[in-house]
Amino acid sequence: MVEFERINVHYGKNHVLKDVSIRVGEGEVVSLIGSNAAGKTTTLRTALGLKGTTSGSLRFAGEDITRLATHERVHRGLVLVPEGRQAFVKFTVVENLLMGAYHRADRDRAQKEIDFVFDLFPRLRERRAQKAGSMSGGEQQMLAIARGLMAKPKCLLLDEPTLGLAPILVEEITATVRRLAASGMTVLLAEQNAAVALACAGRAYVLESGNISLEGKSEELKQTDAIKSLYLGH
Repeated sequence: MVEFERINVHYGKNHVLKDVSIRVGEGEVVSLIGSNAAGKTTTLRTALGLKGTTSGSLRFAGEDITRLATHERVHRGLVLVPEGRQAFVKFTVVENLLMGAYHRADRDRAQKEIDFVFDLFPRLRERRAQKAGSMSGGEQQMLAIARGLMAKPKCLLLDEPTLGLAPILVEEITATVRRLAASGMTVLLAEQNAAVALACAGRAYVLESGNISLEGKSEELKQTDAIKSLYLGH
């Protein structure tokens, strides 16, 4: 469904993505693992068109979208849940959710998706009238994912969804991604936490200094010395 073909990206003179090739099949969950500043966020921003490419091509659902504007990619079903949650802090939970459906022609009939995300995150249902700015970091992360789902994505891009969360909330977010995977949703997940990334995904890529250094099935990568020593603390 999503294909990066030898993508190169620069910030000024800094070459931040170097011939990156990634494939995410329909209904597949794929993780992008790497340390801070490895290029994970840039990869997701490039997928959505928030960062332009120097060279290479990007395809989504069989269509070349390399030159499409961000809003056109969103209309096609490519949706990013950004790092840092970025909730509308003065809006209530329901108002934040409706903002996720802003581009939909049927946004006035979004109750089905609201019910779905409330089933996925019961805590949000309890806080539906609460302003996002008064919620905990974990609750705001749930809200960010729920807001992304309101856009009815064909592929969900998740950028560091467990960053800065307590272990119990990390487990909850991990379980949520697994539920989405079980429902058949296509997900590209960028994560520093390799244990989470490998638990959620069937396949993974390791990004180091803008290069793909390893790729393969998650269960196989868990057994490699590089993953054990660099990311799993063994």
